[in-house]
Amino acid sequence: MKVHLVDGTYELFRAYFGVPAAHDDSGRPVGAVRGLLATLASLLRERDVSHVAVAFDTVIESFRNQMFDGYKTGEGIEPDLFAQFELAERAIRALGIVVWSMVEFEADDGLATGAARFQDAPGVEQVIICSPDKDLSQCVVESRVICRDRRQGRDRNEEDVIEKFGVPPASIPDWLGLVGDAADGIPGIPGWGAKSTATVLGHYKTIEAIPDSPAEWTVKVRGRDRLAKSLAERRAEAELYRRLATLRTDVPLAEGLEELRWTGPRQEALEALCREIGAEEILDRVPGMAR
Repeated sequence: MKVHLVDGTYELFRAYFGVPAAHDDSGRPVGAVRGLLATLASLLRERDVSHVAVAFDTVIESFRNQMFDGYKTGEGIEPDLFAQFELAERAIRALGIVVWSMVEFEADDGLATGAARFQDAPGVEQVIICSPDKDLSQCVVESRVICRDRRQGRDRNEEDVIEKFGVPPASIPDWLGLVGDAADGIPGIPGWGAKSTATVLGHYKTIEAIPDSPAEWTVKVRGRDRLAKSLAERRAEAELYRRLATLRTDVPLAEGLEELRWTGPRQEALEALCREIGAEEILDRVPGMAR
């Protein structure tokens, strides 16, 4: 069997910016939820989909905001998008899919925990994390745990991670700590670009292993002295950023593998919700829906 773990927040954002805006009879925005339902119904129609969970950032802030003031918040999110968060989770539950609602943690932590928990479970052939987010590349294990960009139709296994970032999955938090991640509010270390970071971490693997003195470096890289000086002056920051980028695998998820088995939609709930948002045509796309 294959376990599909879906980044619900990403899919909701993608739907919001990818489908026409729509409102229900009361004027409430529902277009993103309509798009989300359509893309998850499409996933359920795929041949190898049997066990599914969707993780959501129920709120944007997490424990990481206590670690670093500059970490991402909900500021700047379109109000019409933010207004659909709760409805999105309700819609996916009506589809009969397990929902992981993240409050203290982030959706990516839920996905990372699920991947770690189920990758070695009896009968599991592969865990597929449905998200293009680069920080989830740290969860990849050979071809047993992969990331899938459903929009682009591309998979990322361990070889692909190394080809793209120049480092193995285990070094992705270090890579992000040095390069930064604007989407998460991680600034990175001045002067450390993707190419130089790949060269240095490809050799040393971790930030801790990189010597302060450039004279001790055993890897050739352009701008070595400048890079070493920048890191030496900001090593504590780099280590903080690495911790921010490290996904947690200890989220207390309630469901075991069997609970992730998709057995069909909650028909009455799904019908009611689709009427509520004016999207009854989606019912015809959901497998197992008696019409």
